[in-house]
Amino acid sequence: MPERVMFVQLKTGHDTDSGPAWISYVRFSKSWQTAYWHGRRLRRGRGMYDANFYDVDTDEEYWLSGPHRDRADTRYRGVRPEIDDDVRPAYEAFLRGDPLPGRERG
Repeated sequence: MPERVMFVQLKTGHDTDSGPAWISYVRFSKSWQTAYWHGRRLRRGRGMYDANFYDVDTDEEYWLSGPHRDRADTRYRGVRPEIDDDVRPAYEAFLRGDPLPGRERG
């Protein structure tokens, strides 16, 4: 399964862009329709207002995207994500200008 460094934010139960967020490794199915993160199975959703994935077990909605070098990962709020220990070296290298693992060609 492809694995990517991603920005993940919980949307359910929080005002726009104010939910907790993480920089984490996320594994994706071959079709990229299902993401596996922190023991959760997230499925790509359609027609959701402020999210692009939902937890198939809890229906919680999440926003997943590639992280931004300028750390402006949220649109309206300055939420700082928690950085998982296993992704920290790759993420810090990305912030210094290196490509993300798996994204060396764009």
